[in-house]
Amino acid sequence: QKVNKEIERPHPIMIIAVVWVVLSLHAHVLPVLSFSVGTHSSRSFTSRGSYLDKVQRCSQTTRTVLAMKNGELDEEYDVVVIGAGIGGLCCGSLLATAGRKVLVVESHYEIGGCAHEFAVNLEGKTIPTALLEKKEDKEPVFRFEAGPSLYAGLSSDASPNPLKHVYQMIGEEPKWITYDRWGAYLPEAPEGYELSIGAENFLEILDRYGGPNARSDWEKLASELRPLAKKIMGLPSTAIRDDAGILVTLGLQYPGPFLSAISEASRITAPFDLEKAGVTDKFLKNYLDLIAFLLQGLPADQTLTAVMAYMVEDFYREGACLDYPEGGSRGLVEALSRGVTKHAGCHVRTSTEVEEVVVEDGRAVGVRLTKNGKIVKAKDAVVSNCDLFQTFKLVKTPHEAFDKERTELLGRVTKQYNGKGDTVPLCKSFIHLHLGVTADLIPEDAPAQWTVVRDWDLGIDAPGNVVVVSCPSKLDPSMAPPGYHVIHAYGAGNEPYEDWEQFDDLLDNTKDRDSNAEYQAFKAKRAQPLWDAIAKRSPLVVPGAAKVEQIGTPLTHSRFLKRHRGNYGLA
Repeated sequence: QKVNKEIERPHPIMIIAVVWVVLSLHAHVLPVLSFSVGTHSSRSFTSRGSYLDKVQRCSQTTRTVLAMKNGELDEEYDVVVIGAGIGGLCCGSLLATAGRKVLVVESHYEIGGCAHEFAVNLEGKTIPTALLEKKEDKEPVFRFEAGPSLYAGLSSDASPNPLKHVYQMIGEEPKWITYDRWGAYLPEAPEGYELSIGAENFLEILDRYGGPNARSDWEKLASELRPLAKKIMGLPSTAIRDDAGILVTLGLQYPGPFLSAISEASRITAPFDLEKAGVTDKFLKNYLDLIAFLLQGLPADQTLTAVMAYMVEDFYREGACLDYPEGGSRGLVEALSRGVTKHAGCHVRTSTEVEEVVVEDGRAVGVRLTKNGKIVKAKDAVVSNCDLFQTFKLVKTPHEAFDKERTELLGRVTKQYNGKGDTVPLCKSFIHLHLGVTADLIPEDAPAQWTVVRDWDLGIDAPGNVVVVSCPSKLDPSMAPPGYHVIHAYGAGNEPYEDWEQFDDLLDNTKDRDSNAEYQAFKAKRAQPLWDAIAKRSPLVVPGAAKVEQIGTPLTHSRFLKRHRGNYGLA
């Protein structure tokens, strides 16, 4: 709706960067974080622009005209979306549903961005989905998820999950598999426990491992946050916008919940304070920190009160369960892709990298493709689903207001931008372990997921301290060849890129990475906590026992996902 509002009029450099983080113990999809860059009028751009700015704009216009004469410019859409991550595909599918002619371009050969899925055959060779679909004889493959493998709030028709709302609006959705058993290995429970989710079982966990005040602290917290959650959940997040239009999308449609939420606005948007909420029990504080960290990559005291309220209320949801899309994360994004491509004239294209956003007279009017220099025009808007750094990098035409914002957000030396100091902070990166193993190596009674915390005192975001292990083929056998399972173990946003900077020169050279003994040793060392976490429930899964074994590092994130410094979103 924000996008629709803005494309009703000419708008200078309309780059709407969308960050949609799917990162959660219960895998709630957080609301889209969107922003428009450079909101001054074309007139102010022209009057403020320097002589050099004008010359460069003239040069850009000349190149566009020459491209048109040479036949390079033969496509025009209402909106071009850069990046087929979940945010980009949500935006593209909603616009296509609203009648816009949309093109979504993705540089990777798979759609999904940080939530994409990739296929590896029994020989360990990665095979793009497009090639697999062309084969008459379906080759058995392991399907690995690049992002978290935990989802909730998606199978129910009445859900506050914004991704569910998008599916309902575009008329496309995966099939859902539901389950409710979860495993955990905590410092207080080194032997682990496996329980169904929900408030009753959570109280049992508090009684087992918490102090004498754990249950009363939780009940006090729930009594404070649940009424707040009901106010928040009475408003669909897909209708929220940051201007006066909110009076139409929320005020007129949901007047009661809207007024209730407005009365709590300052509290809802403030960071959550456990101590102020009266939580003193150490175990409960640590556990809530864990859930908040898995939810968005940040501890509880850096999590919005609205998110914590949502989380607490979810414990009490009737029939609480976890969801898994058939086909894994591929099922998630393919449904969104269908929401684009089922409309005439709308497309999603992979292996299509954008070199730059074409800017004329202070407006984004299209994109130039890297492969052939071809220009694809956008009549109304260009939308970026890239991360903040890549989005600014794509805009090469000078613009005073846009460049000022670039400096404010990224710092003066963008090449060295690391999300620290006065610039926009970044979440840390991930380390992944993808395994294809024979089914006999995993106990039949093992849950589909379990989490391991080594030491609360190390800090919730210490490298290797928190590991999530997922075995999605236990839920959906199509994720692995017959007789096999896939395992995805990952350090959830706790891998600092600073530790990997020493290998930056290997980023684009596979041969050098494979032959660099120091890099391989460092990678094996940082992956060891993942092996240890897997062994908690499947001790037969050890290095060398898997049919397929792949380790993904922050360099992998940076290279394949075009994430600056391998980041997993804004902190």
